Amino acid sequence: MKVLLVDDEPLARERLRRLLQRLRPEACVIEADSGETALALLAKEDPALVLLDVRMPGMDGIEVAAAMDRLPAPPAVIFCTAYDEYALEALRHQAVAYLLKPVRESELARALATAGRVNRVQLAALSDGEPAGRSQVSSQGHRGLETLPIADVRCFIAEQKYVTAVAPGRELLIQDALKDLEQEFAAEFLRVHRNALVARRHIQRLRRDTEGGWSVELDGVDLRPQVSRRHLAAVKARLQQG
Repeated sequence: MKVLLVDDEPLARERLRRLLQRLRPEACVIEADSGETALALLAKEDPALVLLDVRMPGMDGIEVAAAMDRLPAPPAVIFCTAYDEYALEALRHQAVAYLLKPVRESELARALATAGRVNRVQLAALSDGEPAGRSQVSSQGHRGLETLPIADVRCFIAEQKYVTAVAPGRELLIQDALKDLEQEFAAEFLRVHRNALVARRHIQRLRRDTEGGWSVELDGVDLRPQVSRRHLAAVKARLQQG
């Protein structure tokens, strides 16, 4: 994998390079000290991933991301910055993650894992200016922006005012309402209970418990959301479709 580091501060680039060498020793790392240099290297090197600072002299990181959005197959982007006020703008450019400096190794590792699952063709489709659904859900925490690809989500579980997106080996607490997620991802997710949506393509089987209730088994996760009687017929119909 080829990775482009973009930061006007040499020490920041050196730290990221060291972290990448530990986390992805096979990666080919190239560097740019400005937005203009980054765009030139993008055209020449075609990296799969860009670690991008926001505040830089001349062309800043947001402008670089906007320029990358216009590429036929843009790379995945991880913003690494000392400022958290650009998180929403980063989302508009489909950033995989928004990490605050000093970047922690564990947070970079999680962001790299997410970037590895992001489909470059999907990113290109999202950046062509046409309306499109989200390819990921996100959560803004005290250490920056975390994202989770919709393709990885097995279910959304609501509890009180919060919704948790559940994926293999990972959970993300998000601020979306369950009813809004149901409308937005109606083609991908099925309501099985007043507090649960499950990914249609990841449904494995129905299970009946000792008390006569039903739950649905999903591939890749141990959690088995409860199925209410109201939604049982829809789940059975989905299983019959194969």
